[in-house]
Amino acid sequence: MRDWFRRNGLVRPRRGRVLGGVCAGFARRYGWSKWLVRLAAVLSILIPGPQVLAYVVLWILMPAEE
Repeated sequence: MRDWFRRNGLVRPRRGRVLGGVCAGFARRYGWSKWLVRLAAVLSILIPGPQVLAYVVLWILMPAEE
């Protein structure tokens, strides 16, 4: 699974992380602002659902940048 993330350019950067680097990785991959992705993640946590669990799973599955 980690190879799939790496092939698609979804890696957690070594620099610019706030918590785990998941939002920064998505922002870098898709060319979005890191702060907008982080804001969307925080706002989504206010809505009931498994967002925190999804973040933790992505944190585990997304490989760190080499």
